[in-house]
Amino acid sequence: MEVTSENIKEYIKKAKKGDQKSFSFLLDNFWGDVFNFQLMRTRNENEAEDITIRTFSKAFDKINTYNDTYEFKTWLITISKNIHIDLIRKKKLELVHKISQQEENTVYNLADDAPTAEDKLITEQNLATLLQHIKKLKPHYQRVINLRYFQELSYDEIAKELDEPLNNVKVKLLRAKKLLAEIIAKKK
Repeated sequence: MEVTSENIKEYIKKAKKGDQKSFSFLLDNFWGDVFNFQLMRTRNENEAEDITIRTFSKAFDKINTYNDTYEFKTWLITISKNIHIDLIRKKKLELVHKISQQEENTVYNLADDAPTAEDKLITEQNLATLLQHIKKLKPHYQRVINLRYFQELSYDEIAKELDEPLNNVKVKLLRAKKLLAEIIAKKK
């Protein structure tokens, strides 16, 4: 099937109603545009991929705000550009903070920073709590989180393990992280 602007508008309409196949179609058809745009900006494949994933996650969350008087690709690129700008700002702030911390540490020359027995206990309790939260997710989200963060598989390895397209794995992982963050936020 030939991809036309009318087809795209129809898929966007369906996506606004929550149709998962439409989300996949939009992701598959516009992934390259957003990724290549970010690759030109960042000159780093990993960063470009991360920003592209964030772009689609944000776009799909806000699909109902899309105004079809504009090109969908332009809307995605704008979201992507804003995410990149935010990341640059965040990195600058972190760098400033890190430099000031280093200056502070050289002045005070801090002693032992190895974790204490109490720190280890807190970490273990936090892990147990996190695992309880993960169990509240649907099984396919639990699995993708387990494969990525506990078995430390790459996106490609997860795609092979689940026998799913790479882009679906990326969006599924984003969705799982978002749902997990919501569960954790409700508990606080």
